[in-house]
Amino acid sequence: MDDKPKLKVTLLTGRTIEQGVGKERGKFSKEYMESVSVCYMDPEDLKKLGIKEKTNVLVSTDYGSVVVKAVKSLRAPHLGVIFIPYGPWANAVVNPETHGVGMPSLKGIPAEVEPATDKPILSLEELLKEQFRKE
Repeated sequence: MDDKPKLKVTLLTGRTIEQGVGKERGKFSKEYMESVSVCYMDPEDLKKLGIKEKTNVLVSTDYGSVVVKAVKSLRAPHLGVIFIPYGPWANAVVNPETHGVGMPSLKGIPAEVEPATDKPILSLEELLKEQFRKE
């Protein structure tokens, strides 16, 4: 039986200053990975999950799941809304369908978050291998 707390949320994705700075260092840089493999959460939602900031969490949607680091949002309150910066970790959980316009839906995605203290955040190389493995 799974007794980890789970929280139903709405996922938003978008650009951040940190993501832009990390990208300048290269997409395989530590700075880039640390800037986009995060999930900004309302401090009250962190409490609901019984976790502290910088705890790994599993974010799951109908399109996939990914482990990222929970970070306390400075833009609270926004209960039930999480934010993952654009990048491969966000891409793992958004709808890949572009509806003929070349851009996937990146906002308002129903998601679930749960603690994942026993799971690592994958490196970019590991994440890409997992996303594109042949079945």
